[in-house]
Amino acid sequence: MNSLAMLIPIALAMGLAGLGAFLWALRSGQFEDCDGAAARILLDDEGEGRP
Repeated sequence: MNSLAMLIPIALAMGLAGLGAFLWALRSGQFEDCDGAAARILLDDEGEGRP
């Protein structure tokens, strides 16, 4: 029972830390361009020549 009384607050604190990190990532614009990296690989670079 003593270990349960210690583990529940630790689990709640870790959950709040994860939620805080997720909200920080949303506010800082980490999820603005989800498809950009996937589409960027398909674009041809006109300026580079083949070796």
